[in-house]
Amino acid sequence: MKIIGITGGVGAGKTKVLSYIEAHYRCRIIRADEAAHLLYEPGQDCHRKLVGLLGQQILDADGAIDKQKMAGIIFQDQKLLEGVNRIVHPAVKEYILEQIAEEREKGEADYFFIEAALLIEEQYDKIADELWYIHSDAAVRERRLAESRHYSAQKTAGIMRGQLSEAEFRKHCKVVISNNGDLEETYKQIKDIMGD
Repeated sequence: MKIIGITGGVGAGKTKVLSYIEAHYRCRIIRADEAAHLLYEPGQDCHRKLVGLLGQQILDADGAIDKQKMAGIIFQDQKLLEGVNRIVHPAVKEYILEQIAEEREKGEADYFFIEAALLIEEQYDKIADELWYIHSDAAVRERRLAESRHYSAQKTAGIMRGQLSEAEFRKHCKVVISNNGDLEETYKQIKDIMGD
């Protein structure tokens, strides 16, 4: 089973690429964001540690972590944000490693894809056999985010500033898939890379 990490800037179309791969190949896909949300659930070690760090104020009426409340607190305080990252990122990586081990044991998947915004920063290259970069031009990404998420140009620019540069993505990733709008062209690149 080959392990592939997928990354790219906000609005690059990682979801579209992974949806195509999921429909056409024997694979398991894990999105780091979704894994984190599972680990936020009451009873999980991550939940306990986050409440310990940030207090009961981040919980909703059912005792679950309210992600909006949490975001409101941590994005105003760099030290708290770093504290949350020190709890969440290692837990997500451990969860992904457990899932990889399970899939290996089952022996049903040819590929295991990990999608994470911080794939490079969190050193997923140590887990994955190779990293793929989904590239879209900034103008295309801005348009997509305005249409799909109703982001303002200012919000998109702010998010993009906080992400790795084009050069950094390309330096770390073995495969680059261009995804500027023609999905058939994007799918053709995937078929070429996957060898069919």
